[in-house]
Amino acid sequence: MFDTILIANRGEIACRIIATARRLGLRCVAVHSDADAGARHVQMADVAVRIGPAAVGESYLKGSAIIDAALETGAQAIHPGYGFLSENPDFVDAVTKAGLVFIGPPADAIRAMGLKDAAKALMEQAGVPVVPGYHGAGQGADLLAQEAAKIGYPVLIKARAGGGGKGMRLVEHPGDFAAALEGAQREGQASFGDPAVLIERYVTKPRHIEIQVFGDAHGNVVHLFERDCSLQRRHQKVIEEAPAPGMTPEMRSAMGQAAVEAARAVGYQGAGTVEFIVDGSEGLRPDGFWFMEMNTRLQVEHPVSEAITGLDFVELQLRIAAGEPLPFGQDDLAIKGHAFEARIYAEDVPKGFLPATGRLDHLSYPIGSEFERGAVRIDSGVRPGDEITPFYDPMIAKLIVHGPTRAAALQQLGAALRGAHVAGTVTNVDLLTALARDPGFVAGDVDTGLIARNIDGLVASPAPGAAVRGLAALSALGLLGRPGGPDPWQALTGWRAWGEAVHDATLIHLETAQTHRVTVLGQGAFRVDDTAFAVRGDGAGGFDVTIDGTGRRLHLVRHGARITVFDEGRTHRFTVPDPLEDAAEAGAGGDVVIAPMPGLIKRLMATPGQEVEEGAAMLVLEAMKMEHTLTAPRRGRVAEVLAAEGDQVDDGALLLRFEDEDG
Repeated sequence: MFDTILIANRGEIACRIIATARRLGLRCVAVHSDADAGARHVQMADVAVRIGPAAVGESYLKGSAIIDAALETGAQAIHPGYGFLSENPDFVDAVTKAGLVFIGPPADAIRAMGLKDAAKALMEQAGVPVVPGYHGAGQGADLLAQEAAKIGYPVLIKARAGGGGKGMRLVEHPGDFAAALEGAQREGQASFGDPAVLIERYVTKPRHIEIQVFGDAHGNVVHLFERDCSLQRRHQKVIEEAPAPGMTPEMRSAMGQAAVEAARAVGYQGAGTVEFIVDGSEGLRPDGFWFMEMNTRLQVEHPVSEAITGLDFVELQLRIAAGEPLPFGQDDLAIKGHAFEARIYAEDVPKGFLPATGRLDHLSYPIGSEFERGAVRIDSGVRPGDEITPFYDPMIAKLIVHGPTRAAALQQLGAALRGAHVAGTVTNVDLLTALARDPGFVAGDVDTGLIARNIDGLVASPAPGAAVRGLAALSALGLLGRPGGPDPWQALTGWRAWGEAVHDATLIHLETAQTHRVTVLGQGAFRVDDTAFAVRGDGAGGFDVTIDGTGRRLHLVRHGARITVFDEGRTHRFTVPDPLEDAAEAGAGGDVVIAPMPGLIKRLMATPGQEVEEGAAMLVLEAMKMEHTLTAPRRGRVAEVLAAEGDQVDDGALLLRFEDEDG
């Protein structure tokens, strides 16, 4: 075994690797960009080395700097985590050439599985079922359109070097093919340096089920059962579970054997995942799954498989890389219980899952273990006070639960999500909570289109009730959290010799201002508008609010001019306006297009003087490794274009202005 390893990654996965390495007594070296100089993974490591500026191309993708850091700090091996250089065979070659060990598969295995078209051809030779489609070398737009027509719509366009949903487009009508192809090629080039695509038949009720595999240098390969990753948005996973609901022993055996054969075909070593597209229209059956791709690295969702097998996958990776054989055979493995993983992201779900940025003013989770198995497990690379920046993936945490049955684990998931409180940036916690209650998901009737079909109901947020608004109003006035103690005067909150104390509190919620009349009736007793209620705080942000004899538990965080109230998995955000500050009119009456987040202007379609319809594509903004199309807010004429292709713009930057509707 090694005594020192370098982790060529950041955030949650770097922290997770360090946790296992520390348990094994290994010395850990972290690398960091300027933006991550004070990050959690840097704090956890024994040694930290700066490798460049914030941009990934000048830091975490700079293989030579990472190898130099390993050599300078005495590391014998490099763990790539996931993303960045984890599936770059040239980096593996460079690591090996430098006399270091790459904690992952050989470069040849990564190359064999790195290009989707070549991988599918290889899988066909190995007898692994492959979804019908076009995987050829020809990349002309007309040829690809013809091949799509042969396959039959709907089709999926996929960047052949892609992963994580990047460079992927679903096309349901021939008229949309050209634009979708251009976007997939552009995103493939930006993310992977390769614009080539392949085209596949789109399964109408697809499920995404993947098989975890491990191989060693002694020729042993096993599978560690399946994960169902069907709950997705924009081709990116949201909630994963293991085992897959509805899985039969025959189906599991067939998929597991196919995954093992896929790994054997490339001489695989270490942790890997073979992903399959499964036809869920008639239940799971052994003839209804097809190879999609192989991820030659540790997966983001590996903790659910750790939970049901009782194994530490990072420890297995380290031992295999050190030359040890797998400590078990296929017959030694068994499934224990059920597990879910929910990915908590900084993103604005109602606005199309736009990545968000901001300071994590408050961050708390239910009681659980960290980076190790347990009924509730939290894997996170950020702390309260950290910034979610536009430079990297906006993941805040992974929340993993494990129970004896799917129903028990699902109940645990709902409770854990209700206890996950994040303030300072918008998150997807409300969506995750709604998904945990969705009847189809609860019944195990899942497919990759579930979120898109049910999105209106999933993002529908009921207006905050009297208890939530009342509590926020009291916070705005500074009437919560008054200390108790022996001083009798502290019990006279709002006391007046001549009558009741009355205050007005104005709150802005969803861009709408509302003023509440608050009357102090006594210690912990108030009337907000026409509702009287009692409030008792626990000193840690929790409040018991009683209205008409009915009590409920709420949590509140006051951070600057903002107030966040957590109510059973729902997050309500309020702003207290500053009466001395003139607010600029947002959006200039729909006459402008502004940047919804920091990003790079990747493509500009608008020109001054152009007449456009409402909803027409104006420009493409690249942010957080994804492309976002910004559209015209109304029909009209473009007056000014205030940005150019290649510009890096800030959140809220004015990009386009339309002529006044009056002419």
